[in-house]
Amino acid sequence: MKAVTYTAFGPAADVLNVQEIEARPPAPGEVTVDLAYSGVNPSDVKARAGARPGVTKPPFPVVVPHSDGSGIISAVGDGVDNSRIGQRVWIWNGQWQRAFGTAATQITLPAEQVVDLPDPVSLQTGAILGIPGLTASHTVFSGGEIEGQTLLIHGGAGTVGFLAVQLAKWGGARVISTASPRNFDRVKDAGADIVLDYNAPDLPEQIIAANNSQLVNRIVDVEFGQNVETNTAVVAENGRINAFGSAQDMSPTLPFYPLMFKSVTLEMVLVYLLTSEVRAAAALRLNKALAANALHCPIQGVYSLEDCALAHQAVEAGKRSGAVLIETI
Repeated sequence: MKAVTYTAFGPAADVLNVQEIEARPPAPGEVTVDLAYSGVNPSDVKARAGARPGVTKPPFPVVVPHSDGSGIISAVGDGVDNSRIGQRVWIWNGQWQRAFGTAATQITLPAEQVVDLPDPVSLQTGAILGIPGLTASHTVFSGGEIEGQTLLIHGGAGTVGFLAVQLAKWGGARVISTASPRNFDRVKDAGADIVLDYNAPDLPEQIIAANNSQLVNRIVDVEFGQNVETNTAVVAENGRINAFGSAQDMSPTLPFYPLMFKSVTLEMVLVYLLTSEVRAAAALRLNKALAANALHCPIQGVYSLEDCALAHQAVEAGKRSGAVLIETI
C-alpha cells in the first residue's frame, strides 16, 4: 500500500515521504479499511515535529502519521461479523500508540476503532470526527443533558469550538462564544447566540451581561490557563469547566478556593484516553447530530498523499477556516 512516512522528527518538507509499505491483513478482532481521507490535526503536526515534551525521537522506526480518517471496510478478522465488509466508517485513534496511522491507502486496526458513518454524511466529514468531533461532543455533553442551560464556548472559530457550538445548540443550550472579531460571523453562522472578543479587557462582565446578569452553567475551553480567571468569575455554582487545551499557559495557577466555594467540576479532556463507554456515548451523539443534519464540518483544503507536507504546513500556519484533509484514494 502507499503511505506517508517519517523516521525522524523535523520540518514536514524534510521528513515526510511517500513510499510503498506492506499491507497487513486483519488479525482476530480487527478490520481493514480502504481509506478515502485522512484528517490532519494539530496533534499530528506536533508529533511529527517532535514538539511533545521529553520525546526526542519517534516511538517507532517508521511512522505513518494521523489518527483520524474515513473509508470503507474491505476485510475483517476472525470474530468480526462479515456484514461489516462494505460499511462506510470513520476512525478514531488511528495512530495513537501505534506505528501506522491513516495517512495511507489502507489501515488495519481493532474493530471497535471504526464507527459506522450515517448514509447522508460524506467521507470527507467522516475524517474530521475522530479528534475534533469526539472532543467537541464529549466536552459539551460529559456533564449530562444541556437543554435550557447556558454554555460558554471559548474559541468558537476553531475546529473543535465550531463543532461544539453546533452540538450545544442541537442539544438545546443557549451559547455564548468567544473569538477574534474577524471570526464573529463564522461563529454566529455555527449558531452561537452571542459572540464576544476573547481579548476584551472586561470579558467577564460582558459574558455575565450577555447572559441576563446570570452566571453560566458550563464552559468548554481551548485555552484553560489563559481563561482561568475569566472562567472562575463567570461559572455558576455547581458549574462545570471542560478544558481540552492550554497551549498559551501550560502551567497555570489555579484559583482553587474561588472554584471550590462554587463546587465547580473541572475536567481535563484528552480525547485519546476516553473510556470505551464514554467514547461510545460521544460517538453516538455525533452520529445522531449528523443524521439530523445539525452538524456542518467545514473543510479548508484537501491535499494528495504526495502533498502531505503542504497539509501539515497549512495546519502549522494556524488561522484555519476548516479542517485539513489528505485524499488517500
